Amino acid sequence: MTTDGPRGNVAVVGTGAMGAGIAQVAAMAGHQVYLQDAGADRAAAAVEGLGQRLADLAAKSRMTREEARAAADRLQVVADLADLPECELVIEAAAEDLEVKQSVFAELGRTQPPTTLLATNTSSLDIDAIAESVHDPERVIGLHFFNPAPVMRLVEVVHGQSSAQTYVDFAADLVASWGKTPVHCASTPGFIVNRVARPFYGEGQRMLDEGLADAATIDACLRSAGFRMGPLELTDLIGQDVNLAVGTSVWERTGQDPRYAPVQLQRDLVAQGRLGRKTGRGVYRYAADGRPTDADPDERRVDELVGGPARTDPVARTVAMLVNEAVDLVHRGEASPEDVDTAMVLGTSYPKGPVAWGRELGYDYVRTVLAELDDAYPGGRYRPSPALDGDR
Repeated sequence: MTTDGPRGNVAVVGTGAMGAGIAQVAAMAGHQVYLQDAGADRAAAAVEGLGQRLADLAAKSRMTREEARAAADRLQVVADLADLPECELVIEAAAEDLEVKQSVFAELGRTQPPTTLLATNTSSLDIDAIAESVHDPERVIGLHFFNPAPVMRLVEVVHGQSSAQTYVDFAADLVASWGKTPVHCASTPGFIVNRVARPFYGEGQRMLDEGLADAATIDACLRSAGFRMGPLELTDLIGQDVNLAVGTSVWERTGQDPRYAPVQLQRDLVAQGRLGRKTGRGVYRYAADGRPTDADPDERRVDELVGGPARTDPVARTVAMLVNEAVDLVHRGEASPEDVDTAMVLGTSYPKGPVAWGRELGYDYVRTVLAELDDAYPGGRYRPSPALDGDR
């Protein structure tokens, strides 16, 4: 397998926003791309939308009109999985449901030649569980793109226990040739980004639930530390239901580890239909143009909280938890320190990679913050990683 020379066929199964975005990336990289979707007419609608998107890029001088037309011409709809031609790579981006994915991969395993790399874009499901339906699971890996796929540089290249290194390396080289930055990760719950980011959301929700400050003030504290958005406004943007579903998946796949326990406040928001910007109300209320109407922070309270006692400093407790989560993932051998930091900077726009941040702050400081939190809120959420006992 090589990424040099003529581009092989790529297929994308599932043509929602993510699948369509991946198809665009592959077509712009020079591949003939086949789109298939179980929903009638969805693949055709995706191709039509992509054609317009490519034309818009040309109008903005992001590419030439000739390049846009050529990329659009490389997009083709296929009605059924069995009708796909021989492909170099098939990327599944169907519903985040294990049974659905296993069904897709079982069919691909029967109809694609044994040299075809089969990848799933799952954000939280186990690669080995998906691969169980394939006769040769060594060719099954995860390629987790981030939304919007044409814009976001990061791709998590996820290997299961059966994944062959040859396929993993090929996939990383291929997405790099598409202009993406690959990071490697074992098939751990949530992979890198969705695992390490859990405390960012969870601590914000807990601080709001504790009454430490109002949502706008908590968000302002985190923005003051260089985060592009605060945790509460970010979950409103993502969608409280989507964020809760990913968090619940990580919690369940880790044996209901208290580190990842969903916060009742978020469960209540979802139960009430307060899903964020898309419904007009989440943590905040939103005007018709999508702007929050009740997001003015108490600046005096921000000054009081930031730099105060670690337990009540939103920045200190959030960063300590991010560092703890990151070094723990490295300690378990599931990703390298460099890949963790790259993933969190590119995937979440954190101001620093959490491993590097921990080294800068000092692990003694991180342990002290966690100890204060554990004393105040016992139960295991704030237990320190063994990695904090040594210098890494």
